[in-house]
Amino acid sequence: MSDHADKAQNEEAAHAATAGPASTTNPFATPGTGTGPGATATAAGPAQAPPGPPPAQAPPPAPGLPGHDPAAWHLWLVRQQQLRLDQARAEAAAQAARSISARVSPARAAPIGTATLVAVLAAGLATALFLGDGLGPGLLLAALPAMVAAYVAARTAGRAPRPWTLLWILGVVALLAVPALRDSAWPATLALLGAVLLAALALHGSRRWPGVLLSPLGFLRTAVTGVGWAWEGVRERGGGLSRERWLPVAKAAAVAVGLLLVFGALFASADAAFADLLGDLTPDVSPGDGPLRVVLFLLGAVLALAAARTAAAPHRWDRVTVPPGRARSRVEWALPLILLNLLFAGFIAVQLAVLFGGYDRVLESTGLTYAEYARQGFWQLLWATVFVLGVIALAQRWAPRGRPGDPLFVRLVLGTLCLLTLVVVASAVRRMDLYVDAYGLTRLRLSVVTAELWLGVVLVLLMVAGLAGGRWLARAVTASAAATVLAFGLLSPDGMVAENLVTRYEQDGKIDLSYFQYLSADAVPALDRLPEPHRSCALFTINEELRESAGSPWYATSLAESRAREILRARPVTATRLDCRPLGTFVERAEY
Repeated sequence: MSDHADKAQNEEAAHAATAGPASTTNPFATPGTGTGPGATATAAGPAQAPPGPPPAQAPPPAPGLPGHDPAAWHLWLVRQQQLRLDQARAEAAAQAARSISARVSPARAAPIGTATLVAVLAAGLATALFLGDGLGPGLLLAALPAMVAAYVAARTAGRAPRPWTLLWILGVVALLAVPALRDSAWPATLALLGAVLLAALALHGSRRWPGVLLSPLGFLRTAVTGVGWAWEGVRERGGGLSRERWLPVAKAAAVAVGLLLVFGALFASADAAFADLLGDLTPDVSPGDGPLRVVLFLLGAVLALAAARTAAAPHRWDRVTVPPGRARSRVEWALPLILLNLLFAGFIAVQLAVLFGGYDRVLESTGLTYAEYARQGFWQLLWATVFVLGVIALAQRWAPRGRPGDPLFVRLVLGTLCLLTLVVVASAVRRMDLYVDAYGLTRLRLSVVTAELWLGVVLVLLMVAGLAGGRWLARAVTASAAATVLAFGLLSPDGMVAENLVTRYEQDGKIDLSYFQYLSADAVPALDRLPEPHRSCALFTINEELRESAGSPWYATSLAESRAREILRARPVTATRLDCRPLGTFVERAEY
């Protein structure tokens, strides 16, 4: 080591041993606040800086000094370099976290309006009254005041609805109507999850993939900040409203309630039909339901506040940026994809040969049965479709983009892969059709084939985005998913399953009565076509469930449930459990 190098290292060691950790600055502070660059100590105390690394240890004797140990000196230099690297990484990570949080965090919301507070109160009351006995039309009725609260808060903040926002709102209303029409729980659950996603997009106004994926998380924060927002509004009104302003309103409300109670009781006692109508329309609240109703009221009010607070000042999820991946060369990027395209083309060629050569020859050569051939391939093709979407996303991230012809080259390669995958989707759907033709339709089979068809729609959207640009792709994929869930619920999956199995029984006389015990009231119209005692045995469990829920109010009863009760009231179930057991009604069976 030279003398100059020894001298520089000695000076560095002395500086590190005496100066302590390097100071850092806050990139978001402004001059004069005591926290930014150049800030000095103020009356409030010295400027605060982020904590740095622990103080450096005293260096060992440098080269040329008495007691110098080359191994200890080298180890100390390595440790100092590692400390500097760790400090740089920590500062970079902290700055990135602060910058993302600052970009995404919502702006300060304007004070909550009186109309918003009233709508939030109505949402809590509607949730407590209509959701205590189950879903059904009550879900939509409980959500409407929350929608009004969000609309009023948005208008107060100066936010006007855009075309995509109106589309999301219509989608929310349509999805929330599914529980009012269908009795089955699984399509209703999917519809409810889809409604939450569309509501998040409508309130946040997200357009890009980060916003689509992260928007529902915004409700977790606004559910907390919304309560504080409402509390501040109530405190301001409590201190600013005089008795002359609130007392007339309270008197008018008390008089209105009294008049409704008195004249409602008189009319109900005067006419039995009006009493029945009033009893059906009025929510039945018993003292024993008090704790549940209180919890539902608080839940409905908090959710309405979260929606209103988000509408007034939404999170800015679209500011989350995902840096593009490192562009690859054409050979490095395209070679794996071209080989994958050739593999897909070879598989499709075999499928065409099977189609024109007939299945009998294939079954002879493979040793599989008709159903085994269909069932064996569907799941593999379904996963192949899912994996292709992941391959396309990664390929788009690492696509070459340095030459003028690279965009066209990328479109050709990925477009070919999408087109070939569409043929694979068609093959998977055809295999499931063969399996259903052999063994009938079930919930699982209907669900997975619906998912496969939706994946095909996504592939078509990707191809269109490759030709026309993809700024709308995230919202279009979300809209297609919501439309699929809505169609899935409105078409009544349980009704379709029952219709298929009953038709098969009419054709070949074979039926699995045990499977019908898992279906909901949506299946009653189709099962009503069966002859006795098969009809009564197929409807046995559904009839018992309807009896247990006979006292449910109108707002907790779906249209399908009402229709099923009418059918069973006109043609009751006559068979007993002993009559149905020999027919295999209560035999455990697998879903698939």
